[in-house]
Amino acid sequence: MGIRLKILAGFIILAIMLLIAGLISIHELMNIGNYVQKLLDDNYKSIEATGTMLDALEKEDSGILLLLMGKWEEGRKVIKEGDDLFKKGFLSAENNITIHGENKYIEKIGVDYDIYKKTWERPIVGTDKEGNIDWYYNKSRMEFLQVKKSVKQLLGKNQETMYKTGSELKNRAQRAVMPGIVAIIGAVVFTALFSYFINHYFAIPVVQITKGIEEYNSTGKEFTMTSETKDEMGRLINSIKNLLQRLTYK
Repeated sequence: MGIRLKILAGFIILAIMLLIAGLISIHELMNIGNYVQKLLDDNYKSIEATGTMLDALEKEDSGILLLLMGKWEEGRKVIKEGDDLFKKGFLSAENNITIHGENKYIEKIGVDYDIYKKTWERPIVGTDKEGNIDWYYNKSRMEFLQVKKSVKQLLGKNQETMYKTGSELKNRAQRAVMPGIVAIIGAVVFTALFSYFINHYFAIPVVQITKGIEEYNSTGKEFTMTSETKDEMGRLINSIKNLLQRLTYK
């Protein structure tokens, strides 16, 4: 193989190594992007839905307190807004079941909410419930806390899954980096070997050829250098040797 082909082959091998490492890294990074999108589409939507339900429950609790104070119109308005908001969050969670067993958490929320809803569906203003703090803390508040607990359990389930997914995402990121690290190490090793061979088969022979010609010119010492290869460098050494021999015998 000629010197040009040897040098070209070295650069081609280095380019192929970097290309393969780059393609693997791009593939892994694209998978990470898809994974992040899936994470947002699944767990984040459920977490957002639980946040909506918790806000709705707080609003309904405030509405009940307004009814206890005898403010019927204002209280019913706030409760209605809270109920609509809760239904919106509940429907979003119900349509985004992505975790094994998540449907059981949602069913539990539905049951607990129906029980809680019965505490404010019946009239409060103008009944013995109006101003009845004991009824609020022993009945309404307790049912409110139970629904809130069920919603938080769903929230905790999704947060736990998101954490596990984040850990998996970290592992995927590390796998995406590894080909690049391997390629860098390989490139450094290959470059060192490539430099060694260039120096051994090209640079050193050129220096020796120059030294041999200078010695011949200054002292007439015979040019005795030989080549280990039969490439361009070997032919050059043989040509110089033949030329100097002709000049010697003239």
